Parts: sequence; structure tokens; C-alpha cells
Amino acid sequence: GVSMVYSVFLWRKGFRQDDRVNYFLMLAAAVLHTTAMIQRGFSLERCPVNNLYEASTFVAWTIVAAFLLLGLWPKLRFLGAFASPVLFGIGVFSLMPALDQGRVVEMNGTWSSLHAALILLAYGAFGLSSVAALMYLSEERDLKLHKLRAIMSRLPPIQRLESVMTRLSVVGFVLLTVGLTVGAYYLQAATGSFFASDAKVIWSLLVWALYLV
Repeated sequence: GVSMVYSVFLWRKGFRQDDRVNYFLMLAAAVLHTTAMIQRGFSLERCPVNNLYEASTFVAWTIVAAFLLLGLWPKLRFLGAFASPVLFGIGVFSLMPALDQGRVVEMNGTWSSLHAALILLAYGAFGLSSVAALMYLSEERDLKLHKLRAIMSRLPPIQRLESVMTRLSVVGFVLLTVGLTVGAYYLQAATGSFFASDAKVIWSLLVWALYLV
């Protein structure tokens, strides 16, 4: 939340300087987030990706982890100003008590846990790709309107943003493909069929097809 508020000031300044404050705010949040996930995993003795609350927090964690890695390059550090509002929204959504009840999927064994982790990592990559896309659209709009801040801004070149969001989409697609393959293998071993007419399965296949196109 503090990072999101600070990001407002970065927007108002027009990104005219490389800023480390927001990066370290996100790093501090990531440390707390990681600690909480580890504690929850050990307390439940399983990978914490079983219900909608855990899935949402895991996706947020993957987005933060990817940002911290990309943020090592100063020209990509402003991803945090675009990512923090998204992450704050996911965090508030995850805190709704009803989400931390029941299980979305039964996690019985290593293969099913690997399947869920890969799928959520894929969505994390897609999420950060969408953040890069927001930066791309913002910069493209400033250039088209010939705004002065498009010249003064220290955002990455628009070509670099296009490259980043494309590569993140490819990484997400590969992770999703592997995750679905592992899931099909697990499903076949458990039920004798590679496919189940479940809403989650159909939705995942639809997302896969859209990114393939």
C-alpha cells in the first residue's frame, strides 16, 4: 500500500529519475510475503496453493519476484510503479475471509503440487507482462500526443518494453504448457483420462489457446 501511494508521486514527477525507494519498499514487502507463505506452508505441511486465497497470494508473490529480478536493471525499475497498484488490489481481494475456506483443488502428491505451482507461476508471468503492457501503452500515448514528459521521462524505450512484455508472455506460455501437461499426466494416473470437463480445466485451455494465437 505504501508503495502504491509512493507510485502516485512517481507518476506526477513523470519518471524523470531512477528511483530506488519504491524498489526497496517492494523488496521489504516481498520479504514479509515470502515469510508468511513459508510459515503457512509448514503449518499446513503442504504447498500453500490450495484455495483461492492461497492461489491469489502465490500469483502476487510471483509478480513481485519477477519485478525484483527485472528491477536490478535501472531502466526497468519503474515497473514497480505500475505493478504496486495491481499487487495492492490482489492483496485486498485475497483478504476477503470467504476466499480462505475450502479447497479449489485437492493436492495429493508431488505431481499435483507441481502442476498447481507451474500454473500459478505462468499467471504471475502473464501478470507482469500486462504491467509492462500498461507502461507501453502509457508511453505510446504520450508520444502520440507529443507530451513533453515523453522526452523527459526515464522510462525504458518503447521497443524495450515491447521486448519485455513479449518475453514474459512467452515464459508464461511455456510454464502454462508444462503445467497443463503435468496436470494431464496426473489426471490420467488418477482417473485414467487426460481430460476432465471441469471449469478450471476448460478455462486454462482457453487461456492457453489465446496466448498461443
